[in-house]
Amino acid sequence: MQRKWFQYWFNSPYYHILYSQRNDEEAELLIDNLSAYLHPKSDSKILDIACGRGRHAIYLNKKGYDVTGIDLSEQNIKYAQQFEQKNLHFYVHDMRKLGYINYYDIALNLFTSFGYFESEKDHVNALKSFRKGLKPDGTLVIDYFNTQKIIKNLTNQETKTIDGIEFHLHKFVSEGKIIKHINFEHRLKVYAFEERVQAFFLADFERMLTKSGLVITETFGNYNLDAFDEIKSDRLILVCKKA
Repeated sequence: MQRKWFQYWFNSPYYHILYSQRNDEEAELLIDNLSAYLHPKSDSKILDIACGRGRHAIYLNKKGYDVTGIDLSEQNIKYAQQFEQKNLHFYVHDMRKLGYINYYDIALNLFTSFGYFESEKDHVNALKSFRKGLKPDGTLVIDYFNTQKIIKNLTNQETKTIDGIEFHLHKFVSEGKIIKHINFEHRLKVYAFEERVQAFFLADFERMLTKSGLVITETFGNYNLDAFDEIKSDRLILVCKKA
């Protein structure tokens, strides 16, 4: 099977160099506010889907919860596994094929870790898989960018220098996707990666979640959990239950 863009890019050390400024404060703010909103019980089992290097999962575990993080990137999971302990585990796993049924109290899919697949069917399969993993009264939280605002403020060309590497970024919208080309040179070698994320709007999520047997109970527009405004909000945060 042909490897997808995300299998190359998320496994690359350059991915973490480019995004090294993603701060833990922001991740902790979201987790603090979600915890206050969701009131997980002390014995809650929480799943972090597409957990990356585990920053949300590690912080949740520090709050005393039993947390499992899954990610498709072997490099990410290898990195996260150094933080494992009794109630914190990390596994390489495809979000479309979750093994557990009716197991988790809360499933989280944070920081736009969705929208990577080519077909709507694949996205619906992923959502069905999230649903299956939840207990009957479980909660799913999806944190996506606000596509409307992203498209409106798209900067086509951008150059970022990080750790001595000059990253040339080219962003554009094509075929219903927000695409970012990432080009740079390092140690006399030229690299080219891309990110392709579906330009999903709230209506798209409503449709896909309905197909998956889930229903949106609340929407928020940022990590302070203020109301969602499709023009101004930075994020689209969806709180979902089994229908």
